[in-house]
Amino acid sequence: MYSFLHEIFSDKKGGLIFECFSPWHIAYIFLIFSVTAFILYYYRKKNDDEKCRITKLFADISFGMMIADFFIMPLAYGEIDIEKLPFHACTAMCVMSFLSYRVKFLAKYRVNFSLLGFISNFVYLIYPAGVMWHQTHPISYRVIQTLIFHGLMSIFGLLVMVYEVEKNNFKKCYRDLTVIVCMTLWALLGNYVYNGNYGDKTHFFNWFFVVRDPFYMIPENIAPFLMPALNITIFFAVEMVIYLVIWKAKRTEK
Repeated sequence: MYSFLHEIFSDKKGGLIFECFSPWHIAYIFLIFSVTAFILYYYRKKNDDEKCRITKLFADISFGMMIADFFIMPLAYGEIDIEKLPFHACTAMCVMSFLSYRVKFLAKYRVNFSLLGFISNFVYLIYPAGVMWHQTHPISYRVIQTLIFHGLMSIFGLLVMVYEVEKNNFKKCYRDLTVIVCMTLWALLGNYVYNGNYGDKTHFFNWFFVVRDPFYMIPENIAPFLMPALNITIFFAVEMVIYLVIWKAKRTEK
């Protein structure tokens, strides 16, 4: 049974290779954009309860995909990929968004979770470096799961911003800063715990890019001290720009 399932889920080597902005990559992005456009059009005149229901559905599906992936990874790769633990903003915000519908205290932070999740997942959807590194087939499980997951989280984040961002305002932007700072501290903890030497193996993770910058442009001896503050500043600035765009768009509608 294992060999049969491994053949289905394992990376397909040879032939086509998934590459950034290849026809296959563009097709995945087009699929996500099409689903987004359809939902925004179909639900444009629906009541708030129905809009909340479809938004929550995307959070649930994304979380379900992430959990299911941990059970499929041993079949696909022969082991569980520690890199996929929720220490990146993409996966961590998936967990927190899911919990925001079930933990009353977290509900008021849902917009903040979804916004950080939208930015991180959308960036990865556009530039899926982790998938390209494995040089696998465009329709292998690794590619499908990774791009669909980040696509669904991008849709979820956009729906929350469209349907719920009016419940937030610039006076509450401290919540965004709080979420980003907590995410940074959480990633620092993950990197501290899991990085290091284990027998003949050396593990190096760079969750939320708080150890090194994504392109390794900053010197190694400086990056760990600079990246946490740089991440907080950049993400917070981007979020404020997005709030401004949404505010102007809603003001134009009125």
